[in-house]
Amino acid sequence: MTSQWLFTALVLLVGLERLAELVVSKRHTAWALARGGVERGQSHYPAMVALHTGLLVGAVAEVWLAGRPFVPALGWTMLALVVLSQGLRWWCIATLGNQWNTRVVVVPGLPLVRRGPYRRVPHPNYVAVVVEGLALPLVHSAWVTAVVFTILDAALLTVRIRCEDAALRELAAPAAAPAEVAR
Repeated sequence: MTSQWLFTALVLLVGLERLAELVVSKRHTAWALARGGVERGQSHYPAMVALHTGLLVGAVAEVWLAGRPFVPALGWTMLALVVLSQGLRWWCIATLGNQWNTRVVVVPGLPLVRRGPYRRVPHPNYVAVVVEGLALPLVHSAWVTAVVFTILDAALLTVRIRCEDAALRELAAPAAAPAEVAR
């Protein structure tokens, strides 16, 4: 089996992981809405879905169409970062529980979560997204996809984090929501 096929299988596994996230997110959205949850940022959500889909499709396409090589020193290092980013993402999901979502849905009055990775890092889930978005394509030297995704994701995360912070400042429990959200 060639490295291109193995890389394609890796990207498909990440795609399945994304589908699992969507299942969890849908369940958490229903939970939040049943408790009066308020959604913000609906306008940027389709762009986020398209960008993350483009990451997966672009990485595979670049490897196959541009004949990107597997460079062991780069590839194995980036694979380790992909695995670590997945671990961080699921730690975030487990820590936030029903409050984790791919959308910005906040249940008014719930306190901010300040444990697990949120104890020290304001947006650890987005750290996982940034690391994975750069590392996944580079597992097989798909540098164009890595660069394009990283630039577009930086712009999108600027919008997303501002939206999320504003929603948390507005809707989270007053005692738990300082002037600057440090979630």
